[in-house]
Amino acid sequence: MESAINLNIRAIQHIGIPVTDIKASAAFYSKLGFANAMEKPFTYNAEQGTCVMMKRDNMIMELYQMPDSVLPEIAARKDGHVDHVAFDVADIDEAYATVKAGGFNIIEPGPVFLQFWNNGCKYFNITGPDGERLEFNQVL
Repeated sequence: MESAINLNIRAIQHIGIPVTDIKASAAFYSKLGFANAMEKPFTYNAEQGTCVMMKRDNMIMELYQMPDSVLPEIAARKDGHVDHVAFDVADIDEAYATVKAGGFNIIEPGPVFLQFWNNGCKYFNITGPDGERLEFNQVL
């Protein structure tokens, strides 16, 4: 077994779940005590989707509804509705360099900026042995 890389992961930041009805899903998580902490549109293949971050204490569930063209595939899933687990990092560029030097399969060519939260965030993803997606994220 290879030794661990020196990566400063502070916590699980959020768990990403693709949904087919963002309003119904947000209402469901609200009943569980989660509050809408952020809602933003995003672009996927030139179409618009919606992301809602539902927060309860220090837990965040990222609910996102893809554009209409993608929804049939999501609705047809029997298992695997959790899309990714995101780790909170203090320095996204340092994390990217460390993961790259560790030889992991990185999906993006570099950290990606999103206009989420107050000042945006940066993230990148790696894949695990079974294709699971792990995101590293820094809220700016």
